Amino acid sequence: MFFIKDPIKFPDFIHSQKRDPFTGKQEADNVWDFWAHAPEATHQITWLMGDRGIPASYRHMNGYGSHTYQWTNEAGEAFFVKYHFKTNQGIRSLSADQAAELVGKDANSHQTDLLQAIERGVNPSWTLYVQVMPAAEAADYRFNPFDLTKVWPHSDYPLQRVGRLVLDRNPDNVFAEVEQAAFSPNNFVPGIGPSPDKMLQGRLFAYADAHRYRLGVNHTQLPVNAPKATVAENYGRDGAMATRNGSRYDKNYEPNSYQGPAQTDAALSAPLAIHGWTGTHEAPAHTKDDDFFQAGELYRLMSEDEKKRLVANIAGGLSQVSREDVIEKNLAHFAAADADYGKRVREAVEALRD
Repeated sequence: MFFIKDPIKFPDFIHSQKRDPFTGKQEADNVWDFWAHAPEATHQITWLMGDRGIPASYRHMNGYGSHTYQWTNEAGEAFFVKYHFKTNQGIRSLSADQAAELVGKDANSHQTDLLQAIERGVNPSWTLYVQVMPAAEAADYRFNPFDLTKVWPHSDYPLQRVGRLVLDRNPDNVFAEVEQAAFSPNNFVPGIGPSPDKMLQGRLFAYADAHRYRLGVNHTQLPVNAPKATVAENYGRDGAMATRNGSRYDKNYEPNSYQGPAQTDAALSAPLAIHGWTGTHEAPAHTKDDDFFQAGELYRLMSEDEKKRLVANIAGGLSQVSREDVIEKNLAHFAAADADYGKRVREAVEALRD
């Protein structure tokens, strides 16, 4: 899940979590003030401040696609899917005290661990699973299935195994193979496409646009980003840092009378149904579209020790906030998720502020 479900909030969310323009460091006032005005973040905060918010290493954490994507089979039937990369090394996490000690010794501890493990031949792997929802079930599901602040219960849509991801070598040049990598969710292959997930739709153009600014208009020609199996021809030519020469007879316009890319008219994915007016659009209301019920479910799944660590982590940050109204708004969110949850956080914050 994520902290927000509307892409228009993304720049403000990032500004609130990053370095303050005046102090040059992350400020609890900014972090918690944004969350005070974003009740939909309560679920993600509960995850972040819990045990899995401080993984012991990259190798010992899961990865999630978060967004909902669309898969289309050969018959043209559409399904909505979510991706889950489950670590085969097992989940391992650190307490706040353990993390502080580790980072004090090696601020790059996760990078060190991954580098050394692969160099030793201990190649970490993740099993890829997907949850699959027939497209026809989305409209009547009990909450908006495209809401990025929520997860699909496995009891409704069980995990189905797809394959395995293995990291079996370290990059020879971190800048060339990592810093210049340009991942974007709009890099689709036939059969996979977007869904009505508003955050995904915002990222479809925003990430590619960021890469064009960061790496240049021809970043897809860099070896780390260029396709390996096939080369999709296009009419793009030249520009800064262009590395593709082509033929002297290649044309940079279409249609033309010469050789060039051919129009296939093949559909990449099933079309999405569009209803209602264009412009501002709110998804239809479902029975459980509130911002708190899944945060409460997550809290109630935790053991007593996990709850204590969660509350301590939240209180450690929230107690540093200078405005009482901001603290109260956040406390109200935790209480709305679960009465015991809110009570414990309030008591912990008050104890630290006395």
